[in-house]
Amino acid sequence: MLKVKTPKNPRVKRALEKRAPKLVETGKKTLILQGTKTSNTLNDVLTELYLLKKGSAIRYTRKNENIRPFESGGETSLEFFSLKTDCSIFIYGSTSKKRPDNLVIGRTYDHHIYDLVEVGVENFKPLNSFIYDKKLAPRVGSKPFICFVGEGFESVEELKHLKEVLVDLLRGEVIENLNLAGLDHAYVCTAVSSNRVFFTHCALRLKKSGTIVPRMELVEVGPSMDFVVRRHRLPNESLRKEAMKTAKDRSKKKVKNVGQDAIQGKIGKIYIPDQKLGDMALPNKAKGVKRERREAKMKNDPTERASKKQKEESV
Repeated sequence: MLKVKTPKNPRVKRALEKRAPKLVETGKKTLILQGTKTSNTLNDVLTELYLLKKGSAIRYTRKNENIRPFESGGETSLEFFSLKTDCSIFIYGSTSKKRPDNLVIGRTYDHHIYDLVEVGVENFKPLNSFIYDKKLAPRVGSKPFICFVGEGFESVEELKHLKEVLVDLLRGEVIENLNLAGLDHAYVCTAVSSNRVFFTHCALRLKKSGTIVPRMELVEVGPSMDFVVRRHRLPNESLRKEAMKTAKDRSKKKVKNVGQDAIQGKIGKIYIPDQKLGDMALPNKAKGVKRERREAKMKNDPTERASKKQKEESV
């Protein structure tokens, strides 16, 4: 039998709970690594993607020979790195004669490969090739707009899958409330054809419009490139259902004396204790009641009034 190791102190227990799968996910970290052969262009692409994800990304610069995401047995090292770094998204770059400047973007569930999208990089323009006011440069930790332009993202299966992966890669941590001052850049993805997507990164510039709402302009700050979709692999249906569980699917704790009705909706039962009217104090006592009680007391005990008179005379 396998020995089950339990955490020896609270710090290790908290670390294991933090890495465990959650119904409500926190921010996803991205692992960026490369294969045996890479070109200068691909190295620049990986570096600038790391700069865009700075704060929530880990970059490995050593060559990895055993990683082949689309081959059976070539995913073991990738899953090990995912477990080691606690990253649920990865970008793997490699180049070959058959697939030059190749990027594989994938997601993991419970540190096992969930799905994969392979794209080729063309027409790459780095950050230093764009001239703009440096005050417009996006700040680290700010939230982006993500814009998908083109009907291909709704009709072509490969582009629909690429859209899902890019949203997970670029959006960062999911939040409920947002200050508009934290929105300072946008990612624009344009479907040029059924297998080509133009990707660019823009900063937001606010200008006067004569109204309360300012006019917004996009200033391209880079990088920009073309993604040519090559291969993709969707998850199987059982794994998709397991990964898509949300907090609503969690079994709710039964609440006492509360039920549901198809017409009236939520119904509750209220239990009121027995009222003891004899022990209740009347708030307003009538003066007539006091006088009747005093007269009745005098009739029952006439000596009491005489004793009071004697005390007055003695005084």
